[in-house]
Order: sequence, then structure tokens, then C-alpha cells
Amino acid sequence: MSVPETQLVPTTVAPATGRRRRVPLWAAPVVFVVLIFFLSVLELVTDANDLTSSGAIKASLAATTPILLAGLGGLWSERAGVVNIGLEGMLILGTFGAAYFAFYYGAWAGVLGGILFGAIGGLVHAIATVTFGVDHIVSGVAINIIALGAVQYLAAVTFGEREGGSATQSPGLPDLPSLTIDPLVESLGKVEKDDIFFVSELAAVARALCNGLSVLVVIAVLLCVLTWFVLWKTSFGLRLRSCGESPAAAESLGINVIKYKFIAVIVSGGLAGLGGCFLSMVASSSYRDGQTGGRGYIGLAAMIFGNWRPGGLLAGSGLFGYTETLGLRSGQDSVHALLLAIAVLAAGAALFQLYRRNVRTAAVMALVAFGLGALYFAIDEVPGDFTRMTPYVITLLVLAFAAQRLRMPAADGQVYRKGSAG
Repeated sequence: MSVPETQLVPTTVAPATGRRRRVPLWAAPVVFVVLIFFLSVLELVTDANDLTSSGAIKASLAATTPILLAGLGGLWSERAGVVNIGLEGMLILGTFGAAYFAFYYGAWAGVLGGILFGAIGGLVHAIATVTFGVDHIVSGVAINIIALGAVQYLAAVTFGEREGGSATQSPGLPDLPSLTIDPLVESLGKVEKDDIFFVSELAAVARALCNGLSVLVVIAVLLCVLTWFVLWKTSFGLRLRSCGESPAAAESLGINVIKYKFIAVIVSGGLAGLGGCFLSMVASSSYRDGQTGGRGYIGLAAMIFGNWRPGGLLAGSGLFGYTETLGLRSGQDSVHALLLAIAVLAAGAALFQLYRRNVRTAAVMALVAFGLGALYFAIDEVPGDFTRMTPYVITLLVLAFAAQRLRMPAADGQVYRKGSAG
């Protein structure tokens, strides 16, 4: 006899295989301050002066936001057991949807339009994978291809004859509100220019947060917190996550697995669409063909790096956004400094793994640390082509190092059929 869904309580979920240590709330700001101190030391040692400038931090926030929103979309979908390779296509749909509605109806209509178009992509993915049982990877790749072609056609029809527009871009779009606190910007700017060790770096970060900070950046961070609360602190989130761990067991407890999977994938598409909205309305102030630049895939990598949890996803998105910014903004000096930073971090990771008696992993990390350290001292500048590859190389290195601690939802990617609980 099945248990009504309304009677489901957290005790019905299967116990975790291992006990997870809870990270205290104060740990995040402490780690952030330690990271700024580390970068301050790195600037002092390498003379790379743009690692913590307010301009670099502000650009990093802009690069991080679409990756974070795409990763949040992937997290919602995969926590319900549906792999969403189609995040890139949903980002693309969001760029056009935001541009179309913003151009004709205003800035906030553009935000809603981006979410709507992304959610439509999520709905298509849900119908294909949940209703018809199509392989999740096949469906996601198909959405990426279809979205690219559909948006190119729609953009040519919509913007091709408009003044300032063409088949590959829209006219200028209205701006969204941004946060600027002029007195703080001026005073913090003076402290930043004084070049006081560590103090100027903290002032630069604070200045970036109160100087033209887009409202969508704030919304993205709030959505990250909201995702954590909904998925881990509510009964709705418990039921949704149970669909990604064991849908048959969830169904036996009276949960409508199909409904929760549909909700999760549609929300996933909407979040990715909001990321596309940021790209077209904030990052470039217009729709442009190809402006997503693979950020949907990087968002997926950030989600995996974060172990399918919002906090880790936020850290991973920040890492990829920051390295992308340094490669594009600062060029060879900053990327050269990053070689030393990664070498030091790899050496620290090797010592930690050795302490945990993971000798093989420690040896690999030590080899990476030695190689990057030797490369740093052997060259004075990094080739220009490599600086543009920095975020993708960092993605591979981080995922390689983090692979041992990752745990995906148990039923992620599995085709579910209603009634399989017997």
C-alpha cells in the first residue's frame, strides 16, 4: 500500500553512505579573505598588478554570473535525475528571448523573456527524456543544435531589417538597474591606489561590489542561496532529490516522480535562460550570434566541481569566471602568475593527500606542482594563444583533482518509467 505524498517526511529517505561534515557559515568569508591574502602575496612576488584590481574583480563577476546560472540549472535537473547537456542551447534561447522582449517591451520584460525561452528548452528536454525515454545525452545535444539554428533564423527575421541590427545581432537593448554607492566608490578607490599590502586588495574587492553592480548579479547569488534552501531545507526539495537518488523508491512512497522531474528540468531551463539574458542585456547590451561561447558546458563542469551542491557550484563558477577574465583582460603577466599559484596549490594538495596516505594521488599532484613551477621559472611570458585557453585548462585540472570526492545522484541519467516500483 503506497504512502500518500503529503505524509512523506525526511526519515523516509535512505541514509547516506557516508557522514557529511557540515561546513559552518563563517567558513565561506574566512576562505574568501584567505584567498585575497594569497593573491596579494602572489602580486607582491610576481609583480602582476591586475590580479585583485577592482576592474578585474568586476569583470570576473560578469564572467561568473552566466556560468553560475547555467550550473544552477544543471543542479536542479540532475538532482531530479535528468542529465542536462542542453544547457548551452538553453543559454542560446535565453539570449534571443531576452533581446526580443527587451527590444519591444522593455528591460524587465527582457528578463522574463529570457527565462521563458530557456524554460521552453527545458520543457522540450523534459518531454523527450521523461515522457518518451530518450537518452539524456542525445536529447541535450539535439537541443543545443536545434536552439542554435532556430535562434539564428529568428534573429535574422526579427532584427535583420531593424536599424542598428542585422542577421547576427540585435540593436542596442535597454539597461537593467545597477548598484553604485558613489561615496564608497571614491573612498575605496583612494585606498586601492595607495597600494597598501592586503588592505588595498580588500578595498578593490569592496569597490567592485559597490560600483555599477548589475541587479542580475545580485539575483544570481540570491538564486544560489534560494536553491540551497528549497532543495535541502524543504519537503519539496527532499522529494525532488529522492527522484534523482531512487525514483522507484520515491514512487512507492506516493511521490509523483514524473511531475517532479518536469518541474526540475523546466526550472533548469529557466535558470539557464536567465544566464543567456545576462549575456545579451548586461555583458554586451545586445544579442549577438555565438555570444554564449560554451558557457553552458563550463557551467556543467562547475556543477560537477561543486559536487552537485550550490556552495561548491558558486566556488567553481567563480574560479572559471576569474581565470577567463585574467586571460582576456590582463593577458600574459597574470596568466604567468597563475602558473606559480597553481603550482603552490598543487604542492599543498600533494602534502594533504600524503597526510591522508593517498600516496598515488600525492605523487601525481607533486609532479604537476613541479612541472608548473619549472615552467614558471623557465619562461617570462605565456604565449597569447594559451591565455585564451586558460579557463578550459583550469576546468580540466580542477575536475581531474576533484574527481575522487565527487558523488553524483545515484539515478542521474537513468531512464525512468512510471510504475517501475511495482
